[in-house]
Amino acid sequence: MVAIGDSAPEFTLPRDGGGEISLSDLKGKAVVLYFYPRADTSGCTKQAVAFTAMRSAMEAAGAVVLGVSKDSVKKLDKFRDKHGLQVALLSDEESDVCERYGVWIEKSMYGKSYMGIERSTFLIGPDGRVRDIWRKVKVPGHDAIVLEAVQAL
Repeated sequence: MVAIGDSAPEFTLPRDGGGEISLSDLKGKAVVLYFYPRADTSGCTKQAVAFTAMRSAMEAAGAVVLGVSKDSVKKLDKFRDKHGLQVALLSDEESDVCERYGVWIEKSMYGKSYMGIERSTFLIGPDGRVRDIWRKVKVPGHDAIVLEAVQAL
């Protein structure tokens, strides 16, 4: 489980639109790394749209926003295009990054247990260390809370 002050676990993942993004390539910038359960669902769409709306402010504060789910790149492309998203969406189909960040957890719905992504956000400082963590995120207003934390770095 990743904790505040830890070095953020390195990763390289495929992204929407093709290519890959590695955390090490973003050294020197703050990174807002958010994990969401599934593309094109209600909460995940609201979250991605909110982070897209904050993109300019995040960039002005020196941060890049990355969204991670287990969706395929093809599904991420459709999600991006359908909602006009402007944040990088990364595909972690094997759950490797989700597991290293401790967001691949047992969940339950209607009395049935299953494994899924816990909606979580990690703020990684320009030095590669985890500066803040939000788990069990509630979408409304979360983008503004994260932006304040980025601006306080």
